[in-house]
Amino acid sequence: MSDVAFLDLPPERPWRGEFAATLRLSWPLALANLLQMLTYAIDVIFIARLGPEQLAASSLSVAYFGLVTWGLIGLTGAAAPLMAAELGARAPALRAVRRVMRMALWLAVLSGAAGMGLCLLAGQLMRATGQDPAIAAMAREYMSLLLLSTIPMVAASVLRTFVSALGRPVVATVITAGGIGVNALGNYALIFGNFGVPALGLRGAAIATLLTSLAILAAYFAAIALDPRMRRYRILGNWWRIDADRLAQLARVGTPIALTVVAEGGIFGAAAFMMGRFGATQLAAHTVALQLAALAFQVPFGVSQAATIRVGYFFGARDRAGVARAGWVALAIGTGFMATTALAMLLVPEMLLSLYIDPSDPANAVLVAFALRYLAVAAGFQLFDGVQSVAAGVLRGLQDTRVPMVIAIFAYWVPGCGTAMVLGFATGLHGLGVWIGLAFGLVAAALLLVSRWHRRERLGLFDRAPHGPVPPIVH
Repeated sequence: MSDVAFLDLPPERPWRGEFAATLRLSWPLALANLLQMLTYAIDVIFIARLGPEQLAASSLSVAYFGLVTWGLIGLTGAAAPLMAAELGARAPALRAVRRVMRMALWLAVLSGAAGMGLCLLAGQLMRATGQDPAIAAMAREYMSLLLLSTIPMVAASVLRTFVSALGRPVVATVITAGGIGVNALGNYALIFGNFGVPALGLRGAAIATLLTSLAILAAYFAAIALDPRMRRYRILGNWWRIDADRLAQLARVGTPIALTVVAEGGIFGAAAFMMGRFGATQLAAHTVALQLAALAFQVPFGVSQAATIRVGYFFGARDRAGVARAGWVALAIGTGFMATTALAMLLVPEMLLSLYIDPSDPANAVLVAFALRYLAVAAGFQLFDGVQSVAAGVLRGLQDTRVPMVIAIFAYWVPGCGTAMVLGFATGLHGLGVWIGLAFGLVAAALLLVSRWHRRERLGLFDRAPHGPVPPIVH
């Protein structure tokens, strides 16, 4: 059986086959994303018990750290479409895939080190944005330890791309599930001083994150070494050799992806800093509501990751019809799921909030009131959030990243951040106005990205196929 047999489709009923194949690849990735969010949610649950000030401080640090880390993961994420194209053209493509992986891991280490330097600037940003000095001081201390997780997190994301591209997405699910246990035990022990270790508070939460990231990285290497099909790629073979062409290709495709991720993550990070100007309670409510929206987002994000691999495979195979099926099916799956989550946010918001806080506790009354308002807006942009994520993924499968980057920067920061600032600070809406601005950015991005995907033929996006011109569809 081929390493990429999961990408093949039965000749009969190709659309149904594509739907089934996309689901088979998507659900383990989506579940792994949800489990990753559960890891973050565990941090919130434990830190929330230290008090709203500590939760606000960690939120500021995580907003900045997440922006940096996700940008670097986007940069190295260029490995996904490049590997998929190689596999589609000439599977198993042992040498080509090994070159991509070796340079992607190099890029993870080099960019991760640079990311740690950027994290050291978080304190200056907090001062510049007028955060409460006491909360900013706690946030800086938390960040000083959290930043050590940068390189292992980015390297683990590269290995996750590898196992997924080779049809082993369940490996990512299992490893992420194991990371939840490590993180929960670490938080329980290090924050509150259980199992005979000292109570370290916020510092303990940061150390728990570091231990979890190292454990996940080690688990990926172990899983690859134990699987005969993955092991034969020898991804660490001649690890010291630089392949300048592959590194440049990764940077060329990955840099726009990184900037796209930063553009999107940046507006949510900026929203956290804007919310901090309205007080710790509104910031805490924003954190809880955003966690719920982010949990829902992980499913279309998993579909997007699967779509990049599937579109990239057909792109490498020079199969126009396959590319079209893979893209449209992924968009349908992502949109359908987000319609369901939007209804849940409208119909049972307090039940969703109970995942993080007790809505019936009088002490949480003000926080819950703010969070319910934000969830109502989140329900409105769920569909567009899913669409823009999957649309970006299918375009990445075509190695089309530069124009989508421009679209993202424009959409998130002009109608998005611009509306958030005007409604948040120039009207009485405050936090609600910030959330409306977030919605505007997502709607603009979704419409523009889907339009580009729809016009892919007229724009000549197939002309850059890696192994020669793409043949026309024969009717």
